[in-house]
Amino acid sequence: MSVMTDPGVSHTSILTPPSEFDLPPLTLGQRFIASILRNWQIYLMLAPMVIYFLIFAYRPMLGLTIAFKDFSLFKGIWGSPWVGLEHFRTLFEDPYFWRAVKNTVIISGLSLIFAFPAPIILALMFNELRHQGFKRMAQTIAYLPHFISIVIVAGIVVNFFAPSGIVNLILMKLGAEDPTYFLTKPEWFRPIFIGSNIWKEAGFESIIYLAAIAGVSPSLYESAKVDGATRFQMMYLITLPCILPTILIMLIIRIGNLLEVSFEYVILLYQPATYETADVITTWIYRQGLQNNNYDVATAAGVFNAVVAFTLVITANRLSRRLSKTSLW
Repeated sequence: MSVMTDPGVSHTSILTPPSEFDLPPLTLGQRFIASILRNWQIYLMLAPMVIYFLIFAYRPMLGLTIAFKDFSLFKGIWGSPWVGLEHFRTLFEDPYFWRAVKNTVIISGLSLIFAFPAPIILALMFNELRHQGFKRMAQTIAYLPHFISIVIVAGIVVNFFAPSGIVNLILMKLGAEDPTYFLTKPEWFRPIFIGSNIWKEAGFESIIYLAAIAGVSPSLYESAKVDGATRFQMMYLITLPCILPTILIMLIIRIGNLLEVSFEYVILLYQPATYETADVITTWIYRQGLQNNNYDVATAAGVFNAVVAFTLVITANRLSRRLSKTSLW
């Protein structure tokens, strides 16, 4: 028996299923659902962290509207009347706020000059040690201060620089007539603050640069050694250029935190006598918000801080990408 076919219809079009190129394109929502179904295990592992950030990082951002309202604890955030930029005007007219901004910039700038290179130099020094036992011991000693509570570190600093502390005892042995209470002298706050921070964090931060140094190819050192290069030349011409991308990434992050001076440490060390050089933005916000109950003005200062930090990160990232082809994104 013969099968009648329409001469206008191709046999291949009947027997061959339509190509995927003939199907209508998937929408964004369909692609997202397909990706979830295909990789549901990964999304399941990701879910707790996403929920954490939504609850504890993004949901509190609704409180930033306090900066634009005449906030009252009894009326709540949504019941408080809207005042626009009034609190920012109050903020920018306060001379003590600008003093805090100046102190923050100076302390962060000095930390960038002295504290940022410290772990890099320490990592280079550790890399040059050849005795493994001594190297491990030196690294352990350098890492330990990071794990000490900031309260204990502040207590150590206060005791060391007290009139009867070890620093004054040494100075008096060297000929000083009277002891000095360093922490009541505004001119001494910044050196003590930055120096003790270097002692506490430089060792632990050097781990990042040691990891970057470990990724440098040994063949580069072998070639340089054959050419007669000294260890200092190998460090300067091979090690530093190879870890430069890591240094730039850490520099961008540090610039983004330029206005974030260690709040807890400043609170533990400063006092009214040293406000002139020790009062920073975060401590000013603390006093305005928690001590004076000016939550709206304190929130406005926090918004100002966040906007400046965001601008600094974007600017530093673009400059780094343009000058060195290295960036966070």
